[in-house]
Amino acid sequence: MAAPTSLTEQDVETLDFAAISPQDFALLVRNTSKGTLADIATGPSRGRILDEVFSRMESRFKPETAGRLKALVRWRIADAGQQDAWYETSIADGTCTLTHGVSDAQPRLELTLSATDFLRLVSGNANGVTLFMTRKLKVTGDLGLASGLTRYFDIPKA
Repeated sequence: MAAPTSLTEQDVETLDFAAISPQDFALLVRNTSKGTLADIATGPSRGRILDEVFSRMESRFKPETAGRLKALVRWRIADAGQQDAWYETSIADGTCTLTHGVSDAQPRLELTLSATDFLRLVSGNANGVTLFMTRKLKVTGDLGLASGLTRYFDIPKA
């Protein structure tokens, strides 16, 4: 089955996200209406989609841009009517390691946004500064790290 050009809730139930390239995923997000994307991002496949996207962060990490950066970034994906989803990305020694949930460690940066805005951000379909300025992205901690976080990852272009 060929990948769809945009997403529907029915597609998400049967789609093998692991088989979709980051560029194709970015196109899917771009071609899906905001309302449909919001329905999908808060629907029954929410956890599966978030897990897949976060699991790719390790492989999309660009160690050459991180240098000696050492930071724990905590992500809170918060949507009305849904339990918050928590993830942590630890950047140290030229690697990025993902953990599902919250550790006891103190994060250098905590980001809070909806699943829809997260999907748009990580697919290159939204700008972090714009999300922050429109209060769709809440930042606690190191604002300098937050403003440059995307440069440490190979973000697909749709």
